[in-house]
Amino acid sequence: MGRLAPLSEEPNINEEEEATNRSSKGILRSTQTWRNWIKTHLPSLALFNKRSDFKVLLSVLGCPLFPVSAHPKLPLNEQVSSTAQYIIQHFTAATGCRKLEGKVKNIFATGKVIMAMVDEPGPGGASSSSTATLSEKGCFVMWQMVPNKWLIELVLGGHKVAAGSDGNVAWRHTPWLGVHAAKGGVRPLRRALQGLDPMAIAAVFSPAQYMGEKQISGVDCFVLKLSADQTDLTERSDSTAEMIKHVIFGYFSQRNGLLVHLEDSYLTRIQSPGAYPTYWETTMSTKIEDYRTVEGVMIAHAGQTNVIITRFGDNLKMGAAITRLEETWTIDDLAFNVPGLSMDCFIPPKEVQKDYPKKNFDWRSPLH
Repeated sequence: MGRLAPLSEEPNINEEEEATNRSSKGILRSTQTWRNWIKTHLPSLALFNKRSDFKVLLSVLGCPLFPVSAHPKLPLNEQVSSTAQYIIQHFTAATGCRKLEGKVKNIFATGKVIMAMVDEPGPGGASSSSTATLSEKGCFVMWQMVPNKWLIELVLGGHKVAAGSDGNVAWRHTPWLGVHAAKGGVRPLRRALQGLDPMAIAAVFSPAQYMGEKQISGVDCFVLKLSADQTDLTERSDSTAEMIKHVIFGYFSQRNGLLVHLEDSYLTRIQSPGAYPTYWETTMSTKIEDYRTVEGVMIAHAGQTNVIITRFGDNLKMGAAITRLEETWTIDDLAFNVPGLSMDCFIPPKEVQKDYPKKNFDWRSPLH
């Protein structure tokens, strides 16, 4: 089997064309399955038709990764560190997660999602009368042993995407491209850091940069910032896609100390040989709410994510192209220390194992 193509973070509307050119022994499991999928999801030839909309929803909102590793480097500025540490101490006290430190072996969660593609926003990224052009209901199940060992399966509109990490390699499986290895340092699942795993949130944000105070959704918050360093960005790039930046802001309530909002943004430069470069900027904003007590720990059970995808470049005659996505999510069940969950549950698919043997990997290995 040939080397797996790296998984791109930007939604690629030409993936179907690339996939159909692969041999039957490659990533597509069955030509008939692929034809049936096209027949079901190809109602028109528009740029963002229903098929493409569906793919973008699953690619962007299904199982995105956090911008930084679960093993962040310590900050150089001691004053910034002490301020961030105070905020994180307030967060750990508010959630009560310290009582589980060293005692939690794994986390299991199930939930529901509603994903939608909505009309393009107006000036400033807002639309007073946006309507969904595609809306689908789905559900997911997530297992996590530590922030770097996780597995998620999400079903939406009758189709499933899965992603996982064994701590050495991360991968994703989509209906249209099969199994793909990730690029860049192994990172936690973003969905787990949307209030589901307070211990991981505290660990990741402890070395963050304090950015001051800001009111968001009517809540006065302290703001912490994390950025992927240049080494990580380089490892997540290739000859045609250059990751320019990936930053995330965490908003912690001044009143109760809880994480109430996440906002991250990444910019990618795409350029094929002989073509003009195109830039993809994706901004993902998540409201986190409905904290409930699970075994004495405060866990967020609901939230809403809004995404703005902007494509711009000299080759786009009509100017910047904007796509807007939305997701509403709820948690049905969450439990710690589920019996029977072992390391075997996080073994990557055979396609990934063949191409990325564990002996050649550590947590800094080139993943996406």
